[in-house]
Amino acid sequence: MFFGILGPVEARTVDGTSVPLGGRQLRALLALLLLDAGRVVTTSRLIDGLHGEHPPVGAANALQSQVSRLRRALRDAGTAPLVEAHPAGYRLAVDREDVDVHRVVRLGRAGRQALAAGAPARAVALLGEALTLWRGEPLTDVAAAPFAAAQIARLTELRLGIVEEYAEAALAAGNPDAPIVALGEVVARHPLRERPRGQLMRSLHAAGRSAEALRVYADLRRTLAGELGVEPSAELAAVHLAVLRDERDDRVSPPPARLPAQLSSFVGREDDLARVAGLLDAGRLVTVTGPGGVGKTRLAVAAAGRRTGETCFVDLAPLPSGARVAPVLLDALGLRESGLGLPGVNRVPMSGPPDAGRPATGPAGGLSGAGGSSAVGVPSGGADPAVARLVTALSDRRMLLVLDNCEHLVGDAAPVVRRLLAACPDLRILATSREPLGLTGELLCPLAPLPVPNREVPPGTAVTAPAMRLFADRAGAVRPDFVLDSGTVDTVRRICAALDGLPLAIELAAVRVRALPLAEVASRLDDRFRLLSRGDRTAALRHQTLHAVVRWSWDLLDDAQRRLLRRLTVFAGGETVSAAEQVCGGSRGPLLPLSEEEGPPATTRRGPDTAELLAALVDRSLLEHTAGRYRMLETVRSFGAERLVEAGEDDLLRRAHAAYFLRLAATADGYLRREEQVDWLHRLRAEHRNLDAALRWAVAADPPLAMRLVGALSAYWYLRGLRGEIAPLAEQLLRAVGAESPDGLAEEYVLCVVYAVSGGAGAGLSDHVRRATALMDAMDRPPRQPFLNVLWAQFAGPPGRGAAPAQAADRRGPVVAGARPLRQRLPRPVPGHRRHGRVGATAGVGRVPVGGRPVGRVAGAGRAGDHRRLARRGRRGPRPA
Repeated sequence: MFFGILGPVEARTVDGTSVPLGGRQLRALLALLLLDAGRVVTTSRLIDGLHGEHPPVGAANALQSQVSRLRRALRDAGTAPLVEAHPAGYRLAVDREDVDVHRVVRLGRAGRQALAAGAPARAVALLGEALTLWRGEPLTDVAAAPFAAAQIARLTELRLGIVEEYAEAALAAGNPDAPIVALGEVVARHPLRERPRGQLMRSLHAAGRSAEALRVYADLRRTLAGELGVEPSAELAAVHLAVLRDERDDRVSPPPARLPAQLSSFVGREDDLARVAGLLDAGRLVTVTGPGGVGKTRLAVAAAGRRTGETCFVDLAPLPSGARVAPVLLDALGLRESGLGLPGVNRVPMSGPPDAGRPATGPAGGLSGAGGSSAVGVPSGGADPAVARLVTALSDRRMLLVLDNCEHLVGDAAPVVRRLLAACPDLRILATSREPLGLTGELLCPLAPLPVPNREVPPGTAVTAPAMRLFADRAGAVRPDFVLDSGTVDTVRRICAALDGLPLAIELAAVRVRALPLAEVASRLDDRFRLLSRGDRTAALRHQTLHAVVRWSWDLLDDAQRRLLRRLTVFAGGETVSAAEQVCGGSRGPLLPLSEEEGPPATTRRGPDTAELLAALVDRSLLEHTAGRYRMLETVRSFGAERLVEAGEDDLLRRAHAAYFLRLAATADGYLRREEQVDWLHRLRAEHRNLDAALRWAVAADPPLAMRLVGALSAYWYLRGLRGEIAPLAEQLLRAVGAESPDGLAEEYVLCVVYAVSGGAGAGLSDHVRRATALMDAMDRPPRQPFLNVLWAQFAGPPGRGAAPAQAADRRGPVVAGARPLRQRLPRPVPGHRRHGRVGATAGVGRVPVGGRPVGRVAGAGRAGDHRRLARRGRRGPRPA
């Protein structure tokens, strides 16, 4: 069966019979699946594509019904069920070669490779075959669907690029008549697009129709003057002059590509500009690195614009992965013999990189540069003539060459850069990339997100922070009455912090204030990819939405790197190498056993290549590495978490995460009553957010595991004075387990009761209090949880209040005895301690003993924090039991 979307959506059997597909909604569903044929399309993406930002109630059930109808339609045509259900969504199980758009992408790529290899006739055949697959405007019959507009624009650009590439191949093959009709159609529909107009002039002139070529130029000149008040570009003027002179070989050398003009202000990077300038003075190769959307290109353009001398800007983003860099540099420098140069060189970048597998387009939509591997067109001796020409042209020129967006071409760009710097002593190169080029002598300039002021910064100072200024500038551009003042500063600060200070994300959020109240923008950031899905239509595709920014980096990773990145999203507060190995497990899956020496992790058994994968993710600006810990931006985390769900690994990895931190807490618990206490407290404090995330997940998904975490962490919470933070979770946990404690977890159950009631959740927990009291009264052995006696005594008072003192002492003797080693290591009781919940507790605050061993100092400090809270509680009056 063959499927098509390059025209009306259709499905045809092997004998060419058209398959009835039903109404528009069913065709739209098939189109969405065809765009990612052979891959799982998530349920949420299908619903968004079919219904937009506000799907109706029951959209998920409606989708299931539509999938069933689609299966029935395909089955009635005599095919096996092609729509597969997966945990995260649905997959159309067809060969991508049986879908017209994916076949076009393959033919376009093969055509570019043939042209680069010096086989223009073969390129004409391949690209001509690709053009025959178009049956009209793409997605004609589902153009009203919410997903369709962006895809129609993309597919239209795809066809324009192939037409322009076809024209270049036909001219090179000596067949100028072949592209004239197609180019005429493009010029008629896109009158301001200069590249196809120049190709049409060249084709007409080469075919002996010079007068028509001159009319094409005159028509453009009138159009530009009337609509924009400008003249045609220097490149097109050079073609016009070649026609006038009857120079059929087009020996015209355009000037080097200029720096692209910027349409918005440059905010908040003054220190970074000075840093780049200093690095360019100190070295000859400077690479600005950082995550997508952090502002690398803007910084590089601004830095280059401040330098004197000759500058050439080359945007490599439109090139497909594996393309050769040297021919593109030749064209950007004006060293090609063609009047319009190599197809698709992005002299002033106006459009972004293609989607995966899509032929890349330059500013006029043409395919950018020669495709194929780095070996294409290189003689067997290994010398690349294009690099040799670059060396000859630049050997005596003082120039700054700006190479923008190198990350997907590092393998080919690095050797070219090394050769140029070695042979051209006056050349300097400023590169931007999400990973370094990896050359000796390379000076790295890591670019961090814009700093966001914390809540303690006064509003008057906060408004001057770079992230805040950027938001105010972009919001003011779309809503002139927007003002960053004391009434809006806190909300803007919350937005900027939630977006990690990432400039592109802040800009995308700022433009939403045109249609949404500021508070609404802040509240919708939990679903940031949907909120920030509308950007500058003229920007590179990878910068039009926040999702595309991260997707561009994701697509450059290999399978092992993607697997690790998505699994790392379960960590809430960063992670160590050891934790990543234990939870994510390298290529062998999660749940590797925890080493007995997890405390001193030098001997921890490592999973396969996890450390190398982490280093690779740091190099690609997807992780940050500081003080032995790795962390990712929340935007990257949100994207990776979606991929984790799609892979069906979310529950497995969260369970592995919770199990790992339970074992870590249990290991730490013993050290917290020894001389290593301070070191282990620091370690647990570094993992505080992870411990909290593990507990929150377990409360909802695995209450017994959550209770074990409560027991293992009790000493840590006690020593740090954090019991009040645990109360809400303890209450939720008690309501989850019911009136009876799980088997073998009676002590942990009692601890939960203590935390819940001590934190103010007494109402509705009286049955749990009675049950805990009965469990404690029945206890006739030392507790497994060493802090149980301490916390219960603070909660319930001295033993025996409700019984004869002698009987109570006899019953509690073994229990209390088990706590003596701990009691001997804790500081002396604080005055006022027994009056907890009363104003008198303040008498002891500030006089906690600080002498003795470290355990006493830490415990005393933690109890001081508890007493301050108790004192505040006492001032508010007693809490109900």
